[in-house]
Amino acid sequence: MTGSQAVGRSAAGETRQHTVVVSAKGAGRWTAGHPWIYRTDVYAEPRDEAGLMAVTDRRGRHLGQALYSPKSEIRLRLLTRGTEHVDAAWWNARIAAALARRGTIAATAYRVVHAEGDGLPSLVVDRYGPYVVAQLLSAGVERLRDDIVDGIRTALAPEGILLRNDVAIRRHEGLPLEVVPAFGTVPELVEVLEHGVRYLAAPWSGQKTGAFLDQRENRALVAAHTAPGGRALDLFTYHGSFALQLARRAADVVAVDSSADALARGRDNAALNSLTNITWREANAFDLLRQFERQGERFDTIVLDPPAFAKSKESLPRARAGYKEINLRAMRLLNPGGVLFTCSCSYHVHRAAFADMLADAARDSGRRLQLVTWVGAGADHPELLNVPETGYLKGALLAPVD
Repeated sequence: MTGSQAVGRSAAGETRQHTVVVSAKGAGRWTAGHPWIYRTDVYAEPRDEAGLMAVTDRRGRHLGQALYSPKSEIRLRLLTRGTEHVDAAWWNARIAAALARRGTIAATAYRVVHAEGDGLPSLVVDRYGPYVVAQLLSAGVERLRDDIVDGIRTALAPEGILLRNDVAIRRHEGLPLEVVPAFGTVPELVEVLEHGVRYLAAPWSGQKTGAFLDQRENRALVAAHTAPGGRALDLFTYHGSFALQLARRAADVVAVDSSADALARGRDNAALNSLTNITWREANAFDLLRQFERQGERFDTIVLDPPAFAKSKESLPRARAGYKEINLRAMRLLNPGGVLFTCSCSYHVHRAAFADMLADAARDSGRRLQLVTWVGAGADHPELLNVPETGYLKGALLAPVD
């Protein structure tokens, strides 16, 4: 059950040497380009010993080195097909390469490492100006914490590194949920500049690692299609990132969220930009859309950026009904010549299913809508064709033609 392949330094500094044997089916996933091997395709494994493992087939042929999680259904996550030593210098080189792929980004906050999308499974690294917020999402990557932090420090030279390890998926890995500093200090709030708009990110307590960075390019897209002097509606606004961009062109913006705390942060962000044309409204989006329809309200730009309605395959029917409801209502509120930007961050709602839902909503709303463009997450959240799980965000910019 054990071999002699080096697996790298653990969080405590020691070196372990183990080998995992996998089935032909498991090896085939790697050959096809997907980095995960599941529990059912593992023949021999070092129980309860998370970390970096050498992986072989039953004939002893080396397949690669992978992050190993003994309590997860996803037992192995491919890190490298080679036999090189995976240490702090290795992580530094990989993180630096991911940074170089980003090129020039029109924001001071962006994703440097997008886990599987950058070939570093279960590792997320986001930059907020001089600070870094990272997430270690598997037991395997957690075991290599020290080397990863050293690699981040060398590649990015931040003033502080915060680990936002409070993501629910860590429970499936047998890991605690925690938010802990790993180096230096990171403040409670960090000011971000994005396409000419400033906002406050909250690394310690905000959604994800402090802000929704994956919609950055979509916010600029919708702002560019917003009618000057028109009226805009931003539903599920959170801290107002879409509303702030819309308010630079629209005469009036209604920003809606069910969280009073989120709206308070949105007001602070508006003040940062001296924007006084946003009305912040605490309400349930479904109820408010029905109310607006009864009142005959109309808008030139509408943004629907809801949380994930489908957390599992079992919740798909209800999620689809929820997406259709809000989109149908929004379509009825849209002025001729306006635009509707609508999206879903539910991985289980695939793009084809999302498109079908939008077609059903358009038909029931009595509107004809032109597809201006399909979008996904920003370029700093790369999607791999071999790994459909990386394509979680899908969106459509629509315009009425009637």
